[in-house]
Order: sequence, then C-alpha cells, then structure tokens
Amino acid sequence: MTTKLARISQLSVTQPDMMFHQLMHHFNMDTLQHWYHMLKGKAACGIDGITKQTYGENLAGNLEELLSRLKQMAYRPGPANLKLIPKPDKANAYRPLGIGNFEDKIVQKGMQQVLEAIYEPLFLDCSFGFRPKRGCHDAIKSLRTHLYNEPVRVVIDLDLHNFFGTINHELLLKIIAEKVQDPRLLRYLRRMLKAGILSDGELTVSDEGVPQGSVCSPVLANIFAHYVLDHWFEETVRHHCRGKAALFRYADDAVICCETERDAERIKTALINRLSKYKLKLNEDKTHIVRFDRRDRRSSGAFDFLGFTFYLGLTRQGAVIPKLKSCSKRLRQKRKRINEWCKKNRNKYPLRILWEMFCRKLRGHVQYYGVSFNGVAVNRFIKSAAFIFLKWLNRRSQRRSMDYEQFKLFMNVFPPPPIRICHRLF
Repeated sequence: MTTKLARISQLSVTQPDMMFHQLMHHFNMDTLQHWYHMLKGKAACGIDGITKQTYGENLAGNLEELLSRLKQMAYRPGPANLKLIPKPDKANAYRPLGIGNFEDKIVQKGMQQVLEAIYEPLFLDCSFGFRPKRGCHDAIKSLRTHLYNEPVRVVIDLDLHNFFGTINHELLLKIIAEKVQDPRLLRYLRRMLKAGILSDGELTVSDEGVPQGSVCSPVLANIFAHYVLDHWFEETVRHHCRGKAALFRYADDAVICCETERDAERIKTALINRLSKYKLKLNEDKTHIVRFDRRDRRSSGAFDFLGFTFYLGLTRQGAVIPKLKSCSKRLRQKRKRINEWCKKNRNKYPLRILWEMFCRKLRGHVQYYGVSFNGVAVNRFIKSAAFIFLKWLNRRSQRRSMDYEQFKLFMNVFPPPPIRICHRLF
C-alpha cells in the first residue's frame, strides 16, 4: 500500500493537472487490515461502543463483511457521537468533537491516506497544520525567520470564525471533484459528510461542517483551506501587492506579513470577500492589523500565533530583532488548570507519585514552550507552578506538610524538569 500511495503522490507531483478516476480498488483486505492497525487502541468509542480490541476479536470476519459492503455500495457510516470539550480560553464555551464508530474510523483512515497522497504534494509551504513531518514549531520557526529576513512593516493576525463547523459540503465536494473523478469514492465522501451527529438522542444532519475528531477531517479541512486561501493568496494576492507579502497558516490560525500598510488593508478587504464567496467568515474580534516595524520599535505592537506572542526586542548589542515569548493569556489558563489539578488530586496519591505526575505536566510545557528567546518565561512558569503545588500540598490535612525551605530541599533531591531550549529558531 505504501508503494501504491507513493505512486499516487509521484503522479500528483509530475502531473499537477492529472485526474484520478480509479481509487476505490485501494480498499482491499490488506489495506483495511493495515489501516486497522494504524488506529489508536485507547481512542474514545462511538455510539455503538465497539473498541479496537472488541473489533479485533474477529478481525478477518469483520473486515471481510466491511469490504463486501464497500464493493456493493452498501456501506453507510453511522452518525458521530458528540462530545463537548471546554475551551481553555473562554468561559462556558465548548469545542464540539464528533467521535465516529470504530468501523467508520477504518474507512475514514483509508480516505485520509488516499486523499493525503493526492493533495500533500500540492499543498504549499505556507501550510503547516495536520501535515506529515510538519508541526507548530515549524510554522513558528518559518514565521520568525521571515520576520527577521524580510522588510515586514505590518502583520495581519487572522482568525477564521468556526472554520471546521462552516465548511460547505457541496463546495468541498466540488473542489475535490476537480482532482478525484472516482464516483464511488465521491459518493462515500458525501455519505461521510451527511452521516450527522448524535447528541442526547437527537440526530442532527447539516449541509456544512466537518466534525472535529474525525480521522479524515484534518485533510478535508486542509484541502478546502488550500483552495480557498493558500492557492488564492499565492497565485492572485501576492501579484497585486506593491511590496512583499507572505502567508503562514496552521489549520484556521493564520498570519499575513506585509511590507506596506496599504497592502494589508487591501488584503483584508479582499479576504473578507473571498471567504464570503465560500460561505466562511473572519472572526472580527480576533482579526487585527498590527504594526510591526523594526524601524520604529516603540510604536510597534505584538501579535499571538500558536500560543506565542511575537514582539520586537533588542539584542545585547542594541539591534532590533523579532522575538517571541509564551502568550500571557495561555499561561494564565495553564496556571488555572494546574491549580485545579493540584486541588483535585492532592489527597489521592502519595507525595512521590503526585510529584512525578506533576513533573510530567511540567515536562510537556517545557517541550512545547522551550524555544529560543523564551527561557525566562518558561522558568517563571515552572516556579509559579511549583508554588501552586506547595500551596495545595500544605492543605492535604490540618497539619502543614512543609515550608518553603523544606520544599527547596525536596526539589534538590527530586528536581523538576530542567529548563532547556527544545526548539531552536535560528
């Protein structure tokens, strides 16, 4: 299967205008079994309650029956189970996740693999979200390098309003049909999009939105964003700008760097019209035009991208360069969650086990936020988190467990994760 997908990718690279007419033959016993093993065993269950282990007890029989239905066009995906995940940056706000049945996840994994083989060579370098061998830190490094090397004066901080939930199904299928001409695969894609979401026993079917939590939703969202935003910006917008302009996008979070303020205003106006054409909207409250001029540092502002605040700072020699630090809003949210975790778990485990669990959380923070220029902010967060741990440690009973001097001795014996730069930006 890997060889076949590589062949599809090679054809997509060498013949960008090529259409793929036969793709469903890639769904066979070997590939279904391969996709079964690629899925996570501890993922949440759909409405049928079947886990990977349960499905695998009669794997051959289940896959044969699934393949038979796929060949006869009798396979119909079940509705996704709606789970609401609280958003850390908003009170009483939730992110909807659609958890599909395990058998549907196998088919979705196949769709993802096939579509990724076709479109991954076509995606532009400005896109970083949900792509193999690309991640948040690649986007951050690329953006910081552009800010350092290019004459950027203005930055547009973009935010698309409910991007995953407002992708129009017909427009998405029309875009995919420009490359994929296999009617059976397109019919199954339509069935997946129209399967609906089950919440509190009520089935909801909509003409828009790809459920977050679905295996193939990221690649579908990237295909839509590539055509609506990335390709349009590269082929149309940049040629009409007087100065240099560059786009950096991770899923629905994006920034546009411009050389002139006039270009930024024109791009924002054109972007609103472009998005409305495809039934998308800008989040006006979170979309800003920020002055980011190294010639005038004092009047320049800052903007947030992927949990970091980009600003203009000084080197030891006094030169103005773009720097970044942990977003203060994210840090407040993380301190709040640490406080809630310590309060909830302070009496559940012995001190050593509780401290080890706490350090694992700190280690994850260091591994993400440990980038160039951000060592001071990471160190400050580790210290404040340790104070929170000590506060709740002393509330495990009416007696005080230890004072700060004793806690420092404890941390000398069992040190927290060291502060280090995990991702160098230059």
